[in-house]
Amino acid sequence: MAEKKLFRFAEIAKMENVLQPTMEMIEEDKVPYKGNWNKKYFKNDNSITLELGCGKGEYAVGLARKYPDRNFIAVDIKGNRMYVGAKQALEENLKNIIFLRTKIDFIDFFFEKNEVDEIWLTFSDPQRKKPRKRLTSKLFIDRYRKIMKPNGIIHLKTDSDILFESTEEQIKLHNYTPLFLSWNLYADIYQLPEKEQEILRIKTYYEELFTSKGAQIKYCKFTI
Repeated sequence: MAEKKLFRFAEIAKMENVLQPTMEMIEEDKVPYKGNWNKKYFKNDNSITLELGCGKGEYAVGLARKYPDRNFIAVDIKGNRMYVGAKQALEENLKNIIFLRTKIDFIDFFFEKNEVDEIWLTFSDPQRKKPRKRLTSKLFIDRYRKIMKPNGIIHLKTDSDILFESTEEQIKLHNYTPLFLSWNLYADIYQLPEKEQEILRIKTYYEELFTSKGAQIKYCKFTI
């Protein structure tokens, strides 16, 4: 297992669709592409969507396949997992996706104001003992606010009752605008437009794992 990880770390270091900034870059505010993702990396003016805590990147890759006219950035700190999605994107010649290896705590260091259109949180760690570390806590939402366009949409897809209930509470407490909320996504999915249904039927490794154990999938989208 250790050899496999070392191999993957070595491989992503060579991949043209993986960016691994150093702490020095972050601390000195010299991260590549900040404020210029479209101009300097994607070389277009398309919208930018982030998947935060992307794991193997299944969601971001799935979205990139469906929407060649949009740009996607998949973010995670675990290069071992990221390798899977990055390799797949290269094999499929997907030019509208890049993988960014960093902690989500630093996400606002990588983008300028109004640079991001949407954020996806797919099966994030519910942080049972650390509510402030949940990716829909005010601590993180305030970071997203610095980089998102007005009325930018945040999507949460999860199996966790704790995370979903906490997110619902945050939406009410801070007066975010809920656009859709379901404690049983696949029972309520037909309320959404067909194109959105297609997106929500993309399943990550973790969703497959959790549903095989009987978990019910929750979903919401809201603006901040």
